[in-house]
Amino acid sequence: MVSNKEGGITIDRNSELIFQAEQSVSKYKEVVNQDPYRLHFHLMPPVGLLNDPNGFIQWQGRYHLFYQWNPFKTAHGAKFWGHYSSSNLVDWQEEKIALAPSEWFEKNGCYSGSAIDDKGILKLFYTGNVKVEKGNRETYQCLAESMNGIDFLKKGVVLNLPEGYTAHFRDPKVWKHKDKWYMVIGAQSKQLEGRAVLFSSETLEDWLLIGDVAGTNINGLENFGYMWECPDLFHLKGKEVLLVSPQGLQPEGMLYHNVYNTGYFIGTLNYETGGLEHGDFEELDRGFEFYAPQTTEDDQGRRLLFGWMGVPEQDEDKHPTIPYHWVHCMTIPRELKLVNGRLYQQPVEELQALRKNQVSLENVLIQDDQPFTNLDGIAYELQMDTHEIKADILEITIKDCVHLAYNKKEQIFTLERKSLATGEPEIRQCKLNHLDKVRFFVDTSSIEIFLNDGQEVFTARMFPIVENNAISFKVRNGKVTSSIQKWDLDQQ
Repeated sequence: MVSNKEGGITIDRNSELIFQAEQSVSKYKEVVNQDPYRLHFHLMPPVGLLNDPNGFIQWQGRYHLFYQWNPFKTAHGAKFWGHYSSSNLVDWQEEKIALAPSEWFEKNGCYSGSAIDDKGILKLFYTGNVKVEKGNRETYQCLAESMNGIDFLKKGVVLNLPEGYTAHFRDPKVWKHKDKWYMVIGAQSKQLEGRAVLFSSETLEDWLLIGDVAGTNINGLENFGYMWECPDLFHLKGKEVLLVSPQGLQPEGMLYHNVYNTGYFIGTLNYETGGLEHGDFEELDRGFEFYAPQTTEDDQGRRLLFGWMGVPEQDEDKHPTIPYHWVHCMTIPRELKLVNGRLYQQPVEELQALRKNQVSLENVLIQDDQPFTNLDGIAYELQMDTHEIKADILEITIKDCVHLAYNKKEQIFTLERKSLATGEPEIRQCKLNHLDKVRFFVDTSSIEIFLNDGQEVFTARMFPIVENNAISFKVRNGKVTSSIQKWDLDQQ
């Protein structure tokens, strides 16, 4: 522990920062809780800004989710690691602050990373961010560990920046394969090309560079971003999956319309060379707010995911929660499945424990413009099975601020909302050759939409007039027969 002396009194910088963060939580707690846009069943910061999920793991029977956190303002800065834990992925407990940027190797932020279980010890790997003169930066991969899952001891730097990369080198994800540990890091080459880079270790403290997993101008990827953030590499159903958030992609048709985007490659990893023989890049989520997802495998063998319901530098300062001293949230926890060469996402089954007040409508005929007052709600889950679509377009309007539309003829699904910056309509879309099922989770200021059992997913924040909880259906040129189930979802 590095300490400073002022006036003869030794000051523990780590404890001081944590105390200041706790004071910020206390100072603004009442204001934060007055915000009508606080969510019911999503994880949020107690104050300040939340971004990337970190250290997602099931450890000694309990799920732990850490997160990037600035407790002092609703903007990015010197990040802490906040911490939630749960026995069931539904009921979450706020834990003590796990990491504060107190040491020389992290003084400008404890950036993103991951968690492992090493012989019963919970170990966190993260990036220490250091800003030096003239806006330059240094980057260090660091280790902290805990015997109880709550109190963490920093062990310091375990990996320095290797040759061939800029200081944009961060977000270590660590896992074990056979008898060796591996780490994948998001990086930028000296040629300003995005990379995911693989290392190995026997000890978790001495790391050997193996090589680039994938990146711009590798394996047929041309002009595919100047920086790759938050990589996650895992085995699923006989394949390796690389999740990554490339920065610098340009819009192509319906793709890549957020400032920064997230997606995945599926392929085969060569652990000797580090290279991933992969297929095309696929967007993981088609919505407005989704970035930096992280996964873990639990004791049921499920590959689980949390994502940040936000995007860096994308109208973050326009959120109406900011006057209440907080911004951003996590997605609901999701299970990943590999189906016909694509990742499907499905809400974890534990979320069914939140359901109450079920409404069931069987074989409903929807024509023209049709409101359903018994389907209104503040926070709810709705599932619509479309038995037959004999119409050009099916539209669903939620709280008068979000519009979903499926154009059967053009085979396009559209999510529309008002821009947080301009107030003008904006859309996200995907091709969809059929629509059998629409399932969405509506919270006070968010929506997560799962199409055809997770074949496509759209995630977005939304900020309706608070008193408006209406939902309506519109059919253009025809009729739709469907069955609908809706449940209110309990608050945390």
